[in-house]
Amino acid sequence: MDFEKTAQAAQKASQSNLATDLKNKALKKIADALEKRKSEIFEANNLDLENAKSLVENGELSKSAFNRLKLDENKMRDMIQGIKDVAKLPDPINRKLLVRELDEGLTLYKISCPIGVLGIIFEARPDVIAQISALAIKSANAVILKGGKEAINTNKKVLGIITETLDGIDGFPKNFLQQVFTREDAAKMLECDKYINLIIPRGGNKLVKFVKENTKIPVLGHADGICHIFVDESADLDMAIKIVTDAKTQYPSACNSVETLLIHEKFPNIDNLLASLQLSEIRLIDNPESWAFEYGDKILAFKIVKNLDEAIKHINTYGSGHTDGIITSNPENAEIFMNKVDSAGVYFNASTRFADGFRYGFGAEVGISTNKTHARGPVGLDGLTIYKYKLIGNGHIVSDYVQRIKQFHHKDKLNCM
Repeated sequence: MDFEKTAQAAQKASQSNLATDLKNKALKKIADALEKRKSEIFEANNLDLENAKSLVENGELSKSAFNRLKLDENKMRDMIQGIKDVAKLPDPINRKLLVRELDEGLTLYKISCPIGVLGIIFEARPDVIAQISALAIKSANAVILKGGKEAINTNKKVLGIITETLDGIDGFPKNFLQQVFTREDAAKMLECDKYINLIIPRGGNKLVKFVKENTKIPVLGHADGICHIFVDESADLDMAIKIVTDAKTQYPSACNSVETLLIHEKFPNIDNLLASLQLSEIRLIDNPESWAFEYGDKILAFKIVKNLDEAIKHINTYGSGHTDGIITSNPENAEIFMNKVDSAGVYFNASTRFADGFRYGFGAEVGISTNKTHARGPVGLDGLTIYKYKLIGNGHIVSDYVQRIKQFHHKDKLNCM
C-alpha cells in the first residue's frame, strides 16, 4: 500500500462541504446496517477472541486488553445507539462563535470548521471504529484508522459495513474513512504531517508515549488513567461503598476505573469500608511500589491521609489528570477539591466511570484527553472542530485606521451561536 496516496485521498475527502442532511442520513444508514449485520460482526469478533487467547498466554496481550477486545450485546447496543445519538446532535460545523462589527461595514466572524484529516491509532477496542466514524462524519473530518492486530477481523468487518453503506449514498465523498493495518503504515502515518492534521492514540502508556515521541503532528489523548477517589471525613459509608465499588469493578480495565483510594484519617468507618470492598473481590494494596500505576484490574491502592489538603496534594502529584472524585457531605470541601485538583474531570459524590463521551451526551467520543490545549476530557464533536476567521468589508484598508481617518468601534453581536 502507498500510504501517501491514502493520505492524499483523505485530504481530498476532507475538503468536501458536507451538508447537515447528508451527514445525518449517512449516520442513520450506518446504524441500521450495523444492526442488521451484527451477527457478522460477532462472528468476526469471536475469531479475534480465539486468536487472542494465545497472545495472552504468551504475554503479548494483557488480560485487561483481552477484556476490552470482546464485543458483546451491551457494547454493540451502545455502539449503535451512539451513532444514532450523534445524528441527533446539532451540526458543529459553520457555527458562528463570534460576530463582531469592527467598524461600519466591516464585520468579523469566528466560524467553526473541521480540523481536516485525523490519524487514529488504537488498541483492542473494536467499538472505537464506529464511534470515531460517527464523530468524523458529523464533524466533517476524514479519518485514517490503524487498529491493533488482535482486533483485525472485527475492525475489517465493522469498517467494511460502514464504507459499503457510505458508497451507496449519492454525494458522499469517497475515501472519507480508510483503514491501514501494518506497523509500517502506522510509522508512515506519524511522519505524514503534510496531509494529517491531528493524531489521536487510544491505548496504553507505551503506545501514547511512542506516538508523542515519533511525530511532528499534534497529538490528542492521554497516557494513563490513574484516577483517585477521596473519602472525606463526613462521607456517608453506604454511598462510599457503592461509588468506590462501581468505580473499581464495573469495568476494571477502563481508563476511568479508580486506581487509588484516599481516606480521611477521621472517617469513622475505615475498616467497614475496606472490608466491604474486599467482599466485592477487590484486592487492596496499602503500600504499592508506585502510586502512579494503572492496574486495569480489581486491584486498588489505598492510603490514609490527614486531611483534604493532603488528598489534593497526593492527586496532583501522582495523578494523570484524567478523572478524580471526592465523596463527602461537606459541599465546601467538595468545591475546594474540584477547584484545586488539576484534572480533566473532577467529581462530587459520583463514580469516576461517568467519564465517557456517551454518558456525557456527546453521542460518542474519540477518546479522553488530558491535554490543556484545544480539547480536554471526553472528546466529542466540539473537540474535533477548530475555527477560522472570516472578515467581510467593503473596500476597507488599514491605512485609514493608522491615519485616524476611521476608528474601530468593536461592537459584538449577541446570540450569534
